[in-house]
Amino acid sequence: MAPKNKFTREEMVDAALEVVRKKGIEALTAKALAEELGTSTQPVFTCFHTMDSVKNEVRAAAERIYDEYTDEGLRQSIPFFGVGTQYIRFAKEEPALYRLLFLTPADDGKSGAMEAMKHLQSRTRPSLESIYHISAEEADRYFRDLWLVVHSLATLIVTGGCPYSDEEIHAVITGFSVGICKAIKEIPGFTAGTFDRDAVFRAFIEK
Repeated sequence: MAPKNKFTREEMVDAALEVVRKKGIEALTAKALAEELGTSTQPVFTCFHTMDSVKNEVRAAAERIYDEYTDEGLRQSIPFFGVGTQYIRFAKEEPALYRLLFLTPADDGKSGAMEAMKHLQSRTRPSLESIYHISAEEADRYFRDLWLVVHSLATLIVTGGCPYSDEEIHAVITGFSVGICKAIKEIPGFTAGTFDRDAVFRAFIEK
């Protein structure tokens, strides 16, 4: 009979998360995990058999942590704005997990960032429709465009290239939010992309 593993599966995943937080997903090897646990590699392979299984568990655990940030954002008085600020907070507080989820392709080749955007889009759509009195199509356009700004800022933070303070970041998000909402409501055909761009910009210039 094989000896009983003294570490639970959850303890091993927690240890693997710490390896990723310290050194990134590329550094998550059986040896690194064993060192984090203070044991040999045998318990790792007894429990998981392959390191791919470990990495899949770590990605799932990272997604659960990210969901906690998202849920907190959705509980705020303006849910879609809360989700944006929580996205940036996640990037600041969990940069290695942000890299794993949003800057590292999944095994199936899909972009984690785009999959997350679509998921959040569906969750925030009802609040956008209700608060701004816009259609589902308009809400999706609003969220997509605002998310692209938020994702860019978060990526700058994670890669160490963001020069903006929290106050400046909030001002950027607020300003863009106002602009996109105004365009959706006041420019016929904006959401569908059928508006006359030249005419719209000419009107702005001539004012």
